[in-house]
Amino acid sequence: MTRQTPPSPLLAQGDYVARLADRENRGAGADDLDRVQALRYRAFVDPAGDGRDTDSFDAGFEHVMITRGGHLVSTFRYRLFATTAETRAGYAAEFYDLAPLESLSGPALEVGRFCTAPGVSDPNLTRFAWAAMTRIVDEAEVALLMGCSSFAGVDATPYRDAFALLRLRHLAPASLRVGRKASETVDFPDLSPDLRAAQRALAPLLRTYLMMGGWVSDHAVVDRALGTLHVFTGVEIAKVPENRARALRSLAGD
Repeated sequence: MTRQTPPSPLLAQGDYVARLADRENRGAGADDLDRVQALRYRAFVDPAGDGRDTDSFDAGFEHVMITRGGHLVSTFRYRLFATTAETRAGYAAEFYDLAPLESLSGPALEVGRFCTAPGVSDPNLTRFAWAAMTRIVDEAEVALLMGCSSFAGVDATPYRDAFALLRLRHLAPASLRVGRKASETVDFPDLSPDLRAAQRALAPLLRTYLMMGGWVSDHAVVDRALGTLHVFTGVEIAKVPENRARALRSLAGD
């Protein structure tokens, strides 16, 4: 019998390899989604736990697995929508009113559940993950990259300066500012933030979104099921600064 293998890599650089999880339960890829969900549980819920982070959206998303030396160290999921109107069927639409996004034309890519294995800290990993995402964005000619950027825990106090910075510098244009839909939200404080404290509190993924000209919702959502706070984040691909776009495509080998 011929042994079936998981899908070909999206990208391979040094010890890092990014590929799609095999959701067909074929051969060597039979446990891909289980491995992804186990990593997400350790990243979001309990670093030492052996549970699984699952939800009803997993079936509709593709799951990217990033390995280093064969070990799963990072993952994220994505779903491509032909139009921004179709994003109402995505994860973010559970928490935000996305109707304002319908003024944008072109495909939208929703990215979520980005995480790394507890104890793994390597700036090259973040760059590699963005290179893989750039491949996906360019191949699908995505116009809007979107998702929910998470902050650990449900207490907003440690993020006072970060949220104030988002309000001060990074709110979405009024015409694209998504509405409130969640039952529990946090307003961004109107104050002058401590910039160093604010930057420290921003996750590397969100910092990269913002460096690409990304923008956020005017509030955070309290997600008690996942134990996080999150803000809606969008990046209009056509408005990414040319030097950033060039650097990302260089990393992606384009």
